[in-house]
Amino acid sequence: MKTSNFPKITTHVLQEMKLKGEKIAMLTAYDYSMAKIIDFAGIDVILVGDSASNVMAGHKTTLPITLNEMIYHASSVMRAVERALVVVDLPFGTYQGNSREALSSAIRIMKESNANAVKMEGGREIKDSIDRILSAGIPVMGHLGLTPQSINKFGTYVVRAREEEEANCLREDAKLLEEAGCFSIVLEKIPSALAKEVTESIKIPTIGIGAGNHVDGQVLVIHDMLGINHDFSPRFLRRYHNLFDEMKGAVEMYIHDVKSLDFPNEREQY
Repeated sequence: MKTSNFPKITTHVLQEMKLKGEKIAMLTAYDYSMAKIIDFAGIDVILVGDSASNVMAGHKTTLPITLNEMIYHASSVMRAVERALVVVDLPFGTYQGNSREALSSAIRIMKESNANAVKMEGGREIKDSIDRILSAGIPVMGHLGLTPQSINKFGTYVVRAREEEEANCLREDAKLLEEAGCFSIVLEKIPSALAKEVTESIKIPTIGIGAGNHVDGQVLVIHDMLGINHDFSPRFLRRYHNLFDEMKGAVEMYIHDVKSLDFPNEREQY
């Protein structure tokens, strides 16, 4: 299917896409070169995710990445992007429990990276922070279900909201985020039937990751879907390439050519 004809994706465009039934395609990016490629390919939304903590820095969780590091990655992405909407994760510790700090963090991201929006994990427990950020005119994308910044609370990355009590809480939080003014909500690793119900119950777009095909769009981590990271294989992941093996093979060929004096050859010298 062709990509949208919109010259520039905005939060309003995403709303139009939901109304038209056009699915939203979203991927992560953390650097200029990758962002350039996926923006040129026609991606709708680029998430500068705190997953950079894992795939770029090698941490086991998203918790260690700092606000300064997120701004660095977001700035790199923004220099490349012409069409996509760029959303930046507020990292752990920059918005929970202190709405003034949340606003300060969001303002720094918007001013220093020139990004288009921020994303925050949680529902009612962070409503004050969401309200304060939105009051400054900064678009907010919500995130419910599995929230990786809370991994130490849950202790596992299993599917969330299977039990009715947690499912009810998620339904209520989705409504709360919509009413607060969030322009979209990521639903991560929840039952497909629940994601469908939530998607149909709110007017703002839902973006799923491990939430089935009844949401308004999908997001994957670019290193996972391209097979650069080959150690992570959740059920929801579809790999579109195996770049780990291809890149490894290219490096092995280079090493061989250097050591055998095949590179550089006569044509590759001055």
